[in-house]
Amino acid sequence: MGEDDNVVARERIIESMEQSAEVYGLSRSAGRIYGVLYFSGEPLSIPELVDKTGYAKSTISNVTRTLTRIGLIHRRSSEGGGRRVQYTAEREIWFILQDVFQQYVQREIQTSLRTIQRAQAQLSEDTDTDAERIEELQQTYEDLQEIVTLTSNFTAAELRDALESYDK
Repeated sequence: MGEDDNVVARERIIESMEQSAEVYGLSRSAGRIYGVLYFSGEPLSIPELVDKTGYAKSTISNVTRTLTRIGLIHRRSSEGGGRRVQYTAEREIWFILQDVFQQYVQREIQTSLRTIQRAQAQLSEDTDTDAERIEELQQTYEDLQEIVTLTSNFTAAELRDALESYDK
């Protein structure tokens, strides 16, 4: 596999990161910037990110601020105490997924469960079918909440070990 093949493979992954970013409510540029940083062998500054992505400095600045806030990238001063800020990607994807589960999925589950509970309180006595379906939905969300809690509290290796021991 030559260097050209590596470039193609890397670009394919970065394009996938762009699409994933959109799924999670981020811009495609956030996915590309994260991908460029992920594959970079060293921290990159805003001007370097401008060169590597072709995005405007203002776009890079806004996106790096967002990615830093949500923990996908880390900001640090340049070596030697310089004033130029550099960025590195969080490479531990499991950590990022746990954070997404805790911040977004858990919140959505809790909102849905509150809505279900309010709906149950409003049901009239003669709506057995609706009550059963809502109860099933509530159970599904409670199961999902338990799964999210487990994935948030354990490492990927711990979960894999637990599943493998259960499988035996």
